[in-house]
Amino acid sequence: MPSPPSLRRTRVPARPSPNSPASPPVLLVFLRHTGCTFCREALADLAQQRGSMERLDTQLVLVHLGDAAAFAQFAAQYGLGDVPRVADPERKLYQALGLHRGSLFALLHPRVWWRGLQVAILKKHGFGVPTGDVAQLPGVFLIRDGRVVAAHRHRFTSERPDYLGLCQRPPPQLQPE
Repeated sequence: MPSPPSLRRTRVPARPSPNSPASPPVLLVFLRHTGCTFCREALADLAQQRGSMERLDTQLVLVHLGDAAAFAQFAAQYGLGDVPRVADPERKLYQALGLHRGSLFALLHPRVWWRGLQVAILKKHGFGVPTGDVAQLPGVFLIRDGRVVAAHRHRFTSERPDYLGLCQRPPPQLQPE
């Protein structure tokens, strides 16, 4: 099966050449859908932590399952309208990085519902209309020089990753050839 056009045009060197500076790290954040209260919380967290990420020279990129235009408006509501976004409604990137669809247990566990009520009502992120694949689990990846160096793959939709902690991971040591 051919790669999506956005993947065919993307070239990331496996390792920087000794004469060129290393590319800045990328924090690739995979979200579920715009109706997901935990995704709303994630965008609020990312907006709040964005300045710290930029001081760490980390580029934030959002990956989502929905319509590009609708998601652009949604991200703008959180002050993230200028952040690069990748629409992946067919879930090819999700699958390539090992992000699975959640089981009923992962989606309907009592702690998910309890935390969902807290986030939606007490933290005022609200509930939205589900769109896309509501069973898709999110995840976060720190990419340096074309390699995943840190990751958080959700087991439950209600998990709240430490975005800055992932950004602060030291770069891996290059092994001599």
